[in-house]
Amino acid sequence: MKRSLNVEILGQSFTISSDAEESYILSVAGYVNDKMQELSRASKPAAKANVAMLTALNIADEYHRLKEAHESMLKRVNQLSKQLSAKLTEEG
Repeated sequence: MKRSLNVEILGQSFTISSDAEESYILSVAGYVNDKMQELSRASKPAAKANVAMLTALNIADEYHRLKEAHESMLKRVNQLSKQLSAKLTEEG
């Protein structure tokens, strides 16, 4: 069931409508807010739109790096699983 929840990101209020749990929505909004705050402190004063775009790029970069690491790990787990299965077949 969709629910609406107000969150604040970089001092601006947003209403989020989602099927997700409230704690999850707040966690995601908090993560975005923290990233935007971090970029705001680290750079010269910039328009919120610029901070938002840089934040989106940074989060997308994190996502792609984690996705690649995850896919690499799955590939390794599959290799090890096949090796283990082969060894068990040999010994059984």
